[in-house]
Amino acid sequence: MSTTLNGTARSSGTAPNAPGLTLPEFETLAIEVLDGGIAILRVNRPQRMNSQTVRMFHEFGEAALALRDSGLRALVLTGSGTRAFCAGFDLDEIEVITQMGVREFLAFQETATGGIAAIRHLPFPVLAAVHGPAAGGGLALALAADIRYAAPTAKFSAAFVRVGLSVGELGTSFTLSRLVGPAHAAEIGYTGRLVGAEEAERIGLVNRVVPSESLLDETLATARTIAANSPGGVRLSKRAIQRNLEITSYAAALELENRGQALLTRTEDMPEALAAFKAKRPAHFTGR
Repeated sequence: MSTTLNGTARSSGTAPNAPGLTLPEFETLAIEVLDGGIAILRVNRPQRMNSQTVRMFHEFGEAALALRDSGLRALVLTGSGTRAFCAGFDLDEIEVITQMGVREFLAFQETATGGIAAIRHLPFPVLAAVHGPAAGGGLALALAADIRYAAPTAKFSAAFVRVGLSVGELGTSFTLSRLVGPAHAAEIGYTGRLVGAEEAERIGLVNRVVPSESLLDETLATARTIAANSPGGVRLSKRAIQRNLEITSYAAALELENRGQALLTRTEDMPEALAAFKAKRPAHFTGR
């Protein structure tokens, strides 16, 4: 069972199988809520290779705000249609940017980076199913996910230098270098070249390459595996991994881990997991 919320109006809709989850309708995105605490967020401009617009960056932030406290267990991020995940910023809107003054452009940058960061900082895991180009801002969006699966058609490009910008855009310099290491990130960022799916898997840019026809199904299967685990445990695992990417102290990492584990022992899910293990039955997690 699922419900799709998208469109051109800016009204609200309530997902019938996600009680209490009210989502706005979007011009550039589509959200489908599935059973089991999983949702799909699609970049929804297939006629333009799912390229990004000023409006889209606002909507990333709006979508993340609506989903953040929804009780979801996992989110799958992908592109509508079969041609592209997200081909970066729509060059038909480039004049909008070039005509901005410095302060106006800085405000736009903060909106754009805020939208991508809001997706990355969702408290539950985000998985990306990438097919076709993920270029520029599309690469940054894919990098905002915790886990990336790619079809053989996937092509990644940090093409910022080709339009006079730097790889220091939308968080790419941070996320890319931490995924593939500074040397690979430097080569990809300085040349703006395409990285195919097989190379992306080899250097750690994606977790796995899967057949195009089963890309979404396999990504959803992993999302369901995650959703079957303790919600609190998964959320604090994500928090620990993300925060420890941003600190350099081993002692600080241990402190974060210790606090998270101590909190989890106070939940209902941990004794339930132990009881289920002893009884050799599936655990019934509530997140309380």
